[in-house]
Amino acid sequence: MPTAQDLMDRQRARFAELDPQLPSDYRLPAGDPVLAHAPGGEAVAGVVRVVENRPGSAQRLWQAATVHELYPLVGAHPPGGMDALLAAWRDRLAGEAAPPADSSCVVTWPSRDVRATRALLDHGFVPLSCLAVRSPAPPEDTKLSGTVKVRRAGPADLDAVVELALAELDYAALVGASVRRPDAPELKRTTARLRLRSADPVWLAERAGTPIAVAECGLIDTTRHPTGDRLRPGSWGYVNCLSVHERARGSGVGRQLMAVVHAEFARAGAVGSFLFYNPPNPLSSVFWPRQGYRPLWTMWELRPATALR
Repeated sequence: MPTAQDLMDRQRARFAELDPQLPSDYRLPAGDPVLAHAPGGEAVAGVVRVVENRPGSAQRLWQAATVHELYPLVGAHPPGGMDALLAAWRDRLAGEAAPPADSSCVVTWPSRDVRATRALLDHGFVPLSCLAVRSPAPPEDTKLSGTVKVRRAGPADLDAVVELALAELDYAALVGASVRRPDAPELKRTTARLRLRSADPVWLAERAGTPIAVAECGLIDTTRHPTGDRLRPGSWGYVNCLSVHERARGSGVGRQLMAVVHAEFARAGAVGSFLFYNPPNPLSSVFWPRQGYRPLWTMWELRPATALR
């Protein structure tokens, strides 16, 4: 019978074959173990972590109030092993107190592991989000005719930044994991106020002096950031939010704005850049690949947690 270390070693080796951009390590958090057996009888395992997002927290804008997250350890058996592990997780949830309606089950898994996709779909999961990465590239000419100007935003731009951020949230709530909660305007304003006073850049695109797009960005060290275990080591550029006003979509403003952002990341020595987008989003799923991003990890999700089948 393989040990947990055997499963971990096989999974790391398989990940390395799947995608060279995946980190060499796969970390399991503290949580409750789940055990199962693949169709051939070989043991597979996982760890379930339950996160409670308190009322008033920013996390509730993109997550359920109660999140059940599974970290699978299926070695070299992604189809059958993943299916067996999800079935064991389903049985465990059925034997526990029913999760609240505002709950979810989440599995984050390498996007290129299509052999595991069938099991996730069969158990009711939907690919609502993905972590996408972009390698540095030479600057491109994206200048537009007219009066479009890109500049760093400051505290005086708070209202414009909040308006654009809320517009992005409203759209994302229709096509992804985001939720438009009653306290969203207050949470977005608080977050934007802090960001505009920090070193992390917020970029505004204006036409004739009117803000029409915003990009909230930052630089992270993977050793000090919660997303760090999903990326190769180094300094990465992070795009937290890109929002283009509805009347300006399709005009090239978003592309011009991101060209400035990517040039700044390169100037800062970033090894690459990353962001999260929703595959069901008909705008993001087209725009981001055109900017050089491609999925690295996919966040498979279902709501409520009792919907796991």
